[in-house]
Amino acid sequence: MLDKLITESRNPASEKLDSLSALEFVRLINSEDAKVAAAVAAEEQAIAEAVSVTADRLAQGGRLIYFGAGTSGRLGVLDAAECPPTFNSDPGQVIGIIAGGHGALLKAVEGAEDDPNLAAVDLKNINVGPLDVCVGIATSGRTPYVVGGLRYARECGAYTVALSCNSASVITAEADLAITPVVGPEVVSGSTRLKAGTATKLVLNTLSTGAMILLGKTYGNLMVDLQATNTKLTARAARIVREVTGLESDACLQQLEACEWEVKTAIVAWQANVNADEARKLLAASGGHIGRALQSIPSPAAPPPHTSPAQTSDHASSNGAGPH
Repeated sequence: MLDKLITESRNPASEKLDSLSALEFVRLINSEDAKVAAAVAAEEQAIAEAVSVTADRLAQGGRLIYFGAGTSGRLGVLDAAECPPTFNSDPGQVIGIIAGGHGALLKAVEGAEDDPNLAAVDLKNINVGPLDVCVGIATSGRTPYVVGGLRYARECGAYTVALSCNSASVITAEADLAITPVVGPEVVSGSTRLKAGTATKLVLNTLSTGAMILLGKTYGNLMVDLQATNTKLTARAARIVREVTGLESDACLQQLEACEWEVKTAIVAWQANVNADEARKLLAASGGHIGRALQSIPSPAAPPPHTSPAQTSDHASSNGAGPH
């Protein structure tokens, strides 16, 4: 069956691969990689549906769970690991599982992908349920570990997504939704960490990022739910607050410190002229969306005649907000 998969077939453009110069090889692989974006774009409707369903399930307390073997599993684990620092999501909200366990991230575990029961065990261990979205990743579309995992996840009532790079794949029939970017044969025959891996990464990036955006993790295109855990992210947090509020650098840092370095809280507290606790309540009532939180604030009444506008707009520094 493998020899019939397009991801396993020989690429005519690279049949003389071993005789190419370094520059010729780079040009070839770049020209092949250029095909990936179009393959992913062809699946935009399915990806959008996955984004919408995932955001809805996460909002209800569910999880986004990736599972796969080899490169597919590693990419799922990577995407899951990047969500907490990027979006301040709970580490248990997006989960990556690789066949063979964490040791398989660095060293292949022989035979782990061939047992359809192993994924069921792995998913059972994290109590997969009806609110979860389970994404089985297998570029071949036939990996037994992923087939078994999708079957088990459906039995548990989870919403299932099959991500592969071969059309009419086995896993498609095991899922509620199929995302199938067909990238064609690899430059190195069967090495699906190349185009297929790139396509997988693009899909996962879009899926998790899109879901987080729908959950209010950005304000415009600003990363307002980041964790300021290092020098780079601290500087980014300050820059974001400065861009939104117009505060000078020192005042911006004071605002963040008053709000325990919560970027969203700092922005809402300043814009709404409230303290950090009130800002957090506004955000909670608005599902974490800054825009909705600010829209929920009643417009201030017009000042009476002969009253200076400044008298009605001064921010109290004791509220964790300063003057514009």
